[in-house]
Amino acid sequence: MNKYKVALLAASMLVAQGALAQEYPSSAVRIVVPIAAGGGLDTVTRAVAQRLSERWKQPVIIDNRPGAGGGVGAQAVQNAKPDGYTLLAAQDQVMVANRYLYKSLPYDPDKGFAPVAMMVQANQMFLATPEVPAQDLKELVALAKQQKGKFSYGSYGSGSTPQLAYELLNKREGLDILHVPYKGVAPVMAAMMGNEIPLSLGSYAVAGKLIEAGKLKPLAIGSPERDPSMPNVKTTTELGMPWLQVSIWHSLFAPAGTPQAVVDKIAADVRAILKEPDFARQVAGFQILDGGPKELAARNREETARAKEMVESANIKPE
Repeated sequence: MNKYKVALLAASMLVAQGALAQEYPSSAVRIVVPIAAGGGLDTVTRAVAQRLSERWKQPVIIDNRPGAGGGVGAQAVQNAKPDGYTLLAAQDQVMVANRYLYKSLPYDPDKGFAPVAMMVQANQMFLATPEVPAQDLKELVALAKQQKGKFSYGSYGSGSTPQLAYELLNKREGLDILHVPYKGVAPVMAAMMGNEIPLSLGSYAVAGKLIEAGKLKPLAIGSPERDPSMPNVKTTTELGMPWLQVSIWHSLFAPAGTPQAVVDKIAADVRAILKEPDFARQVAGFQILDGGPKELAARNREETARAKEMVESANIKPE
């Protein structure tokens, strides 16, 4: 095939993709959420879906498929027809940490999906009960070094974000803060209220009201910049621990092979929704992210490298 035919073929493909994007969507779109209804990812995705439905004049249906750390839902989307009518709303763990937490995955986080758009993230705060004398994370580290074995933290189970964060802190600072696993966020918060454990991790959406009531105190927030929800809380970077970045973020993906023009249209519409002031109010407690396919792919790569160290620090054996 000569260069003129190649150029003609490329041009015709661009025209076809452009026409496809203009027609999209011409029927209902399904967004698979790989957790049970009611969680942060589910709430945010439903808010986005409602606005996409209004923009597109087509139903945007939420399909909750929990199981296997998000693997059940991810597999369903990877195997779906790559036409933009089946999407995946995923927490970072699905694309980032799961590869280190499971011996095998029913999906390929690198080759099975086309990144579409970032949505929101929940910056995680290192939390303490009022009885802990430290006023920030740096002071906690000093206390934990002086009083070996005194402190413990609650997690949401093996491989959950609190365990990964605290075990990395243990490794980097030479601490022995004890891990106490629970079966979810609510039991951890209840355990802190009952003084079963003095430490854990949580976002403003989870712990904001308890902090405002004086029942918990934030020691640091695991992000490079302060969170608008808690502007007086120092960051781990400010406290000399820039390697301790902890957030849970939610993004949209399509099956690999979805036409780029369709991916770009979805990304543009989602990013426009995220900039609406009433959307920010609806998802108060989350930080709005702004990033399309390239930015999301780059963040996946960056966070994957960080997750590897965190899982190794926690000595978690793949299941």
